[in-house]
Amino acid sequence: MHAAVVTTFGHAPTWQEFAEPTPADGEVVVEVVAAGLHPRVRSQADGSHYTSEGALPLVPGVDGVGRFPDGSLRYFAVASDTRGSMAERVAVDPRASVALPDGADPVTIAGGANPVMSSWVALRRRIAFEPGSRVLVLGATGASGTAAVQVAKHLGASHVVASGRDEARLAALRELGADVVVPLDDVEGVAAAAADVDVVVDYVWGQPAADVMRALVTARSDRGRRLDWVAIGSTAGQEARIPSAALRASGLTIVGSGQGSVGRAAFVAELPGIVAAIADGTIRVDATGVRFAEVEAAWAGQGAAGAGRVVLTA
Repeated sequence: MHAAVVTTFGHAPTWQEFAEPTPADGEVVVEVVAAGLHPRVRSQADGSHYTSEGALPLVPGVDGVGRFPDGSLRYFAVASDTRGSMAERVAVDPRASVALPDGADPVTIAGGANPVMSSWVALRRRIAFEPGSRVLVLGATGASGTAAVQVAKHLGASHVVASGRDEARLAALRELGADVVVPLDDVEGVAAAAADVDVVVDYVWGQPAADVMRALVTARSDRGRRLDWVAIGSTAGQEARIPSAALRASGLTIVGSGQGSVGRAAFVAELPGIVAAIADGTIRVDATGVRFAEVEAAWAGQGAAGAGRVVLTA
């Protein structure tokens, strides 16, 4: 078979012949229809993701849509860090999959499930999110942040503040459920608009998150009321300088959400709701299909997709 193969960290994968997958106990071999080129996949391919084992060669890809042996079309997650979904075939545990609703677009599902999952699982599994909660999304103009605005509203948020760097995309988020939009570099504006939120969904981390955190804690009308800050991404840096006073003098609680902090069973349990919400258009996803054989060009051109997601297709 053929697969997108990484032989050197830091270089794009190439479409080449690769050994057929050997399924472990409980796995089946799936014909891959579509696989998303997510930031998580990029970090897998360059060895920088915190779960990376440093093993080469590897086939990237953490999820996708595939044709299972029984003929069903299903969204699936991949367990292996080295035998991913960017291949003609992949070994998958059927328990980590969900059937696509009739008429669902495989490219949209493959492009949307991963970014939608990040905030969905964070709100459902990492904190006690209550309907009526107020939410701030930092990094709202990327694919995951755009999805987070919609996810928060879908799960019952009464008010969503969206903040990001791209002001044109930021303005468009009003149509997707954002009640207020504020540029990320306007720290005081973000703090004023989100002074009384209950939850922060953070895709940026780094210095911007630290700056907003300090300003937000200061701006709150009741500093003792609980504020759940959920760190999901780190587009602005892996480290953030947070003064201890921000924790001691407020109800601020910081948690992370991702592989390790959320078990595999919890992710799998949320898949049906995630796939259904994408399939019926409740959560809108911008995804573009590119043939597997064009993986090198797709890798180099990912930035041109903006807030959308590139999906490799059979």
